[in-house]
Amino acid sequence: MPLDLETLARARTLLSVPGHRPDRFNKAVASGADAIMLDLEDAVGPTLKTQARSNIDHWLAEGGSGVVRINDCGTEWYEDDVAMLARHFAPVLLPKVTDGDQVARLVERLPSGVFVMVLLETGAGILSARDICSVPGVARAMFGNVDLASEMGINHADRVALAPARSQVALASSAAGVAPPMDGLTTAVRDEQELRRDVDHAAALGFTGKLCIHPSQVPVVNARYAPSPDQLRWAREVVAAAGNGSVTVVDGQLVAKPVVAQARRILAVPSQQS
Repeated sequence: MPLDLETLARARTLLSVPGHRPDRFNKAVASGADAIMLDLEDAVGPTLKTQARSNIDHWLAEGGSGVVRINDCGTEWYEDDVAMLARHFAPVLLPKVTDGDQVARLVERLPSGVFVMVLLETGAGILSARDICSVPGVARAMFGNVDLASEMGINHADRVALAPARSQVALASSAAGVAPPMDGLTTAVRDEQELRRDVDHAAALGFTGKLCIHPSQVPVVNARYAPSPDQLRWAREVVAAAGNGSVTVVDGQLVAKPVVAQARRILAVPSQQS
C-alpha cells in the first residue's frame, strides 16, 4: 500500500536502501522502520542509475511502498526519474532543493495527491526553507547535514556548528504548517552512543524523525523518539485535566491550550520501543 500523509508525517525512522539492491527491499521493510527510502541518488553510482530506476519501478508496480529519493533537478537523470514516478502513487524525496519553484514544478508532474518531502542540504535551501515548506504538496522536510557541511567546509557531525541550520528547518516547518522535520545521517554506523546523542540533540530542536542508513540504527532511533512512560503519564494527566478547556495546573505546572496540544502530540506518537 502507498504511504499516506499521516504515516509520512509521523514516521520516526526512514531507512535508506539503494535502488540497485532489490534484494534488500524486503529486508528494509522488515527492519521495523516506519518507512523505507528507495534511493536513486547518492547511494547509486552513475552506471547503475537506469537499473536502480527499473528496480524501483517494478517494486512499486508490484504493490511495494516507500519514499523514493530521486536525483536533483540539475542532473541528467531527473527527467527519467520523474517520468517513472508519474506512473505510481509514491511519495517523492527531492534532494538539493534551493527554492519553492523546483518543488512546485515537481508536484505538477506527479499524480494528484502524491506528497513530496524536501531535502534541505544547501545554504540556499536552508535560507529559503519557509518558502519551500509552504509549497502545496510538501509533507515534510529533511535536514541534509552531510551535504550542507561539505558546502560550508565544516564537520557534518558537529552538532554545535549545524544547530542554527537545524533550527531554521524546524522553525520553517512549523511556520509552514507541515509536520516536524526529519534529521539527516549519523554516518558512524557502529557507534550507538553517537547515534543516541544525535537523536537527542535533534529532538531538542524540534525534530521528530531521522534518516537511517543501516537496519541496526532503526530500533535505537525508534526507541529514542518514542515517548517515555513518564511523558505518557504526564500527557494523559494533562489531557484529562484539560476538561472544559480552562487553564489548570498539573504537577505544579500551568496547563494552557498550547500545553494540551503538546500532550496530544505525545499521545499520538507510537509508544512501543520497537
